[in-house]
Amino acid sequence: MAAADRDLQAAIAVTRFGLGARPGEIAAVRADPRGWLKQQIRRQGADQPQGPDGPLPSMRESYQIVADYKAGLKSISEASRARGRRSLATVRESGMAATQTGAPREDIRARREAIRPLRLAVASEMLSRVQLAAATTEGFRERWTLFWANHFTVSRKSVLMTASVGPFEREAIRPHVFGRFGDLVAATSRHPAMLLYLDQARSVGPQSAIGRLRKAGLNENLAREILELHTVGVDGGYTQADVTELARALTGWTMGGANAGARTYSYLYRADLHEPGPRRVMGRNYREGGDDQATAILADLAAHPSAARHLARKLAIHFVSDEPPPALVSRLEATWTRSGGDLSAVANALIEDPEAWVAPAAKLKTPYEFLVSSYRAADAVPADPNREVEVPLRTLGQRPFSAPQPDGWSDLASDWAAPDALVKRLSWSRGFARRFSPQGAPVEAARAVLGARLTSRTATALARAESRDEAFALFLMSPEFQRR
Repeated sequence: MAAADRDLQAAIAVTRFGLGARPGEIAAVRADPRGWLKQQIRRQGADQPQGPDGPLPSMRESYQIVADYKAGLKSISEASRARGRRSLATVRESGMAATQTGAPREDIRARREAIRPLRLAVASEMLSRVQLAAATTEGFRERWTLFWANHFTVSRKSVLMTASVGPFEREAIRPHVFGRFGDLVAATSRHPAMLLYLDQARSVGPQSAIGRLRKAGLNENLAREILELHTVGVDGGYTQADVTELARALTGWTMGGANAGARTYSYLYRADLHEPGPRRVMGRNYREGGDDQATAILADLAAHPSAARHLARKLAIHFVSDEPPPALVSRLEATWTRSGGDLSAVANALIEDPEAWVAPAAKLKTPYEFLVSSYRAADAVPADPNREVEVPLRTLGQRPFSAPQPDGWSDLASDWAAPDALVKRLSWSRGFARRFSPQGAPVEAARAVLGARLTSRTATALARAESRDEAFALFLMSPEFQRR
């Protein structure tokens, strides 16, 4: 391979397949870009974000934080009502008008103190995730993980879900991203965060023991999203009858409450909620089997040819182009089918495919990718979860853990390219550059991050900038940096 080609492939490896280069990273992978990517594939899964004092709270620990918060609010409300009753009694006895007390202000302080552990836990989740992405030397492994975390989206639509998103990614996604797709589907579908997010915990079989005793209904949300989003796809050949049958099979999948012993705030199968009887989903029959019935259906959906087609195209869209080459999609689909959904094999096939390397840089970075790659370019890591992570991402349109729908954040470049969105990126870039612009000549700093992808036009603009800060802001907004 010619030196110029190797230089370009090194740049593509760390920007298209990875999360952007840190200074010197392109030079480090130049000798073997594909090998550098492949060595990041490992059966034990992805790296785990770490909190400032070690491991982050588990799902059970996170739910306990929420339970403590709600108990604190209840105590504050009860104390406030008791004060009100005492005040009213005093007024009646004295015949005097009630006077303003400091109680409301005390309540506000108490509420702030009650929510503090929850705020700290969520802030640590957000910050540690970005810190890992900004500092990792295994950019492909982390991008691959982020793809699957977005594919199996849960979002903070409630206080309980706010505490759930981080543990869900760490417990259900990261351990399985290079394993079997079927294992990933099973882990995400059973996780309490998914059961809560899609209201599966409320689903009751009409003919179950509980369903016959009280007015309760079947909830089809999880079943629909498993079919439409997680496995076979919207064009995968399923019908409304398949959705209903899968929803019936999933009844009984719920989460243990505070007194469930070892199953507290964990997956729990309840036979008294399960709709009895055999099921038929996408042409296959499944006998009554309680918990095992839905498990068998999910395994078949994960292995369905439509799932291979759906996920192969979705991966190609994420890594290469909004309209990926059909031949590339076909080869990924063939590897998926041949390997039985082995995600390590699929990742290797993506890395080896020549069309993944020759396509132009057409993918506009999402706000999250833009923020992470900016920190990487500056050889920096964020330290403030609010000022350096949540506020900028919310401003740029991608608030952490807050995907608007179950299909996750859009992976199409056109959805992130609105003029006002780019204006916000420019404004943020200027502020970021004032704090983190690298030392040295701007053109050389840019070349250390973009390598052979740096164009002469951008290099000239950087050289003409009036200050190092201005040059770095221009660099962050350059087409080469914004696209991958």
